[in-house]
Amino acid sequence: MRKAILFDMDGTLLNTLEDLYYSTNAALAAYGFPKRTIEEVRQFVGNGLRNLMRQAVPDGEENSHFEDCMKTFKEHYGVHLDDHTGPYPGILKMLQILAEKGYVMGVVSNKPDFAVKDLAKRYFGEHILVAIGESEKVRRKPAPDTVEQAARALGVSMEDCIYVGDSEVDLETAKNCRIPCVSVSWGFRERELLEKLGAKEIADTTEELVKILTREE
Repeated sequence: MRKAILFDMDGTLLNTLEDLYYSTNAALAAYGFPKRTIEEVRQFVGNGLRNLMRQAVPDGEENSHFEDCMKTFKEHYGVHLDDHTGPYPGILKMLQILAEKGYVMGVVSNKPDFAVKDLAKRYFGEHILVAIGESEKVRRKPAPDTVEQAARALGVSMEDCIYVGDSEVDLETAKNCRIPCVSVSWGFRERELLEKLGAKEIADTTEELVKILTREE
């Protein structure tokens, strides 16, 4: 039985899309750039803030205002990261069930570290023991660094971990860590795409996810 479960945050535990959408467009509007649709932002997220803005800003990092846009996004999101964000249906009950079964749980995300820690504490408190986001200290996913750091903080070996996420980045992260991955279809990537990406296990509901995660018991 694997003892630890490491979750991605955006698109897995929390529906953060609207707040990311509004902050992206606030940053773009500040420099007169065209607005992005919420579906465009959905496809841009999952691999860190820089990657999001690289796709959102015209000409990406070649744009002379790119770094300014990044700064404006961080400032806006720091204030508005929780305006429309909340757990997906069934998430809190699922975490309670898993905690009662003795699993230790953490979050690893490509979201800025300050936001990951803030949101994890705000929504998941006692159930999520470790929350690690993007920072200069560690390479972001799909590098294994944040997962390895979370495992150490939880006091478990990598062999004791299973990973849960909603995107191609999560699948690649788990592969690089050599640990199992369960994908979820309620997030930023649809089931059909996850299947094409080679996801071996996909949960469509939190109830299904609990059954998969506890199957070895």
